[in-house]
Amino acid sequence: MEFFKIVDIETTQEWIHENIHIDNLEKITETNFVIEKKGSDALIGTLWGEFDLSYDKINGGVRFALTSCPNALAWTITTGFPPERNKIIIHLTINRSQKQQEFIDEINDFIDDWESGLVKFFNKVGK
Repeated sequence: MEFFKIVDIETTQEWIHENIHIDNLEKITETNFVIEKKGSDALIGTLWGEFDLSYDKINGGVRFALTSCPNALAWTITTGFPPERNKIIIHLTINRSQKQQEFIDEINDFIDDWESGLVKFFNKVGK
């Protein structure tokens, strides 16, 4: 399954690379916290429990993945590409074609947390 969220922030790939990373995770989201830093990766707490989190800079932004998650949950935060070239796009995937509505609602809450956190963080830090 995949989920998209368009965030009304105009920025650049460089800003995302410089500002969206594990060290700022707790400044951006309310539902994720770092338990142990492991180089550029970490063990984090989420609304679903503790997971290993990988972090990569990618073309247009960054990618996070819960590498120990049975649903292979991963998300990107990018700009410069469709469907909205001038906005931030959150794109989240899991390795299932169907899930219970409760889990889908939790994923949407997770994405909403990232959206509101990115807006607050961007307004605080600036372009």
